Amino acid sequence: IDEITVCLVNQKVQMRGVSMANPDRPITFDYKPPIGDGQGFNGLELLLMSLSGCSATAVVYLLRKMGKTVAGLEVRVKGIRREQPPLKFNRIELEFILTSPDSTGADLQKAIQLAEQSVCPVWQMLKNNVTVITEYKIVA
Repeated sequence: IDEITVCLVNQKVQMRGVSMANPDRPITFDYKPPIGDGQGFNGLELLLMSLSGCSATAVVYLLRKMGKTVAGLEVRVKGIRREQPPLKFNRIELEFILTSPDSTGADLQKAIQLAEQSVCPVWQMLKNNVTVITEYKIVA
């Protein structure tokens, strides 16, 4: 069971979220003025961070399990919102940039596919609700 507590911390809409597993590492939520003070992440930014972090963790794990060297991995993510309310994402673009001397495009493609299909739970929750597009490149 994962447990999170989110509490209001100011007179606008700033919230602080704490995981019971990591109580000393709070995250601040907020919205842009005039609703908020712009002193934290909004919910959709955190969703993109969750997806990119989860998928990155899965890709690194899978590549290493394949015996590949992972010197670095960067995931750039863009969320494209609908123009009409609700302003949810209708498309998410993930770009994986792998630094590895011995991984091939096929290796990285396989790891991304496995992350999507079965390893990254955040991706599993999103994939039938929003189009997720992936791109990748390898830097030696």
